[in-house]
Amino acid sequence: MLEFIKQPWHWSVAGVFIGLTVPVLLIIGNKNFGISSSLRHICAACIPANIPLFKYNWKNEIWNLFFVFGVLLGGFLGTFGLANEADIQVAQSTIDDLRVFGVSDFKNLMPTDIFSFDNLFTLKGLFFFIIGGFLVGFGTRYAGGCTSGHSIMGLASLQWPSLVATIFFMLGGFAMTHLGLPIIFNLINK
Repeated sequence: MLEFIKQPWHWSVAGVFIGLTVPVLLIIGNKNFGISSSLRHICAACIPANIPLFKYNWKNEIWNLFFVFGVLLGGFLGTFGLANEADIQVAQSTIDDLRVFGVSDFKNLMPTDIFSFDNLFTLKGLFFFIIGGFLVGFGTRYAGGCTSGHSIMGLASLQWPSLVATIFFMLGGFAMTHLGLPIIFNLINK
């Protein structure tokens, strides 16, 4: 049974389970799916400051913290207990595109050429961890939610702002991939 679980699965399996999350959350308690709001709940629970953003009854949303804990636990178990020893399968065109930027490690889900502790205090780390993390956090707050909240829950419940947010998430991703990353890698590799 363990070997069956450890084998590579088709992406649609995860898609079906993620898609089923939306109606299940709506049926069991009219709850919204999203990850970015959990940071607000954690801050509201841990920071006893008089900040208006954190002044609400966060205990009503404690289910979201258990959900995020389950995501983290599942990621940990998947990485250290159910890891598939085979290399990640990446399209040759993607490998060719990334090699131009100096990425040569395709054994892991996240290339160690970019995502490693050795890069944390380098110019590469500044761009990918600090500036990138700030932009993701700022964008999530500015858009009123993250990609999972808008693109999964918001679109499923036919919310117009979620459609607009999802369109701009995609446009931003395409622009960054094809315009921003070449500039950043050229700056870093000089």
